[in-house]
Amino acid sequence: MKNIELKKAVKNYGTLLALLAIVLIFSILKPQAFFTLKNFINITRQMAPLTIIAIGATMVMVINEFDLSVGSMASLGGVMAALMAVAGVPVPAAFLLTLICCILIGLLNGLIVARFSVLSFITTLGMSTVLDGIIYWLTGGATVFQNIPESFTWLGTTRILQIPILSLIMLLLVALFWFFMRHTPTGRKMYAIGGSEEASKIAGINVKKYKVIAFSLCAGLAALTGIVVASRVGSANTTAGSGYFLQSYAAVFIGCTVSKQGVPNVIGTFVGTAILAILANGLTILQMPTYMQDIITGAIIIIAVIAQKLGKGDAR
Repeated sequence: MKNIELKKAVKNYGTLLALLAIVLIFSILKPQAFFTLKNFINITRQMAPLTIIAIGATMVMVINEFDLSVGSMASLGGVMAALMAVAGVPVPAAFLLTLICCILIGLLNGLIVARFSVLSFITTLGMSTVLDGIIYWLTGGATVFQNIPESFTWLGTTRILQIPILSLIMLLLVALFWFFMRHTPTGRKMYAIGGSEEASKIAGINVKKYKVIAFSLCAGLAALTGIVVASRVGSANTTAGSGYFLQSYAAVFIGCTVSKQGVPNVIGTFVGTAILAILANGLTILQMPTYMQDIITGAIIIIAVIAQKLGKGDAR
């Protein structure tokens, strides 16, 4: 009986226990550098862009689809916003126009997948290539940094009572999308589609509509990620979003293990991004080389996928 209870506890709370274990290990190894309020606040700022883009990835994974263009979409978001700001467009308008443009691109992704039944893997891979071409056309492959107005960096650098506004935006989006997925008809229907698309059609759910919504939200959040990254560093790199692609889906897969049903969920994704951010922060403090961080991140993805299958009872 005790073994059964132990296995149940590990299954239900293993990911949270892993998070606590990681914090404990780094706190023991480097207490003066890691276990400080200043460092924890810094971690929330570092994980904010990843959390935002990972919430978008969660939206498409909930309906059993993938969006491989999120990295390129984030790069495009930063580049577009920066170029418009340099051209004299008011910064709030530059941010808003960028979001609208990228949401429309996400809507197109959704329409192609839903209307023509094209695999989302193929559709978004092709769109990613298109976006990379557009970025190069707009910038010539060069980082956008000259003549960027000081107001452009407000979003990424401002603090309220010593707390970065990026951290507050992250927490707001986590709460907003948690409520959206758990307590609105749209969120519940998206989960139903992910559970069984055919059953959802029989139940009268407009599957095409909700797929379009999911891809549009994903694109908008990816663009927002690009905007906040560009705002934080005061420049827009043409490949700034590429590093977020793998990590965003890693966070979602880790987050699946937080759910008893083994499905993508916003709170789980937040926990997943926290694990990745704390690992990156701790390994950097320990002066671990970047390739070790990549190895560990990849291993975590594999473990998370296996854990997700075990959680669903799919493993043979």
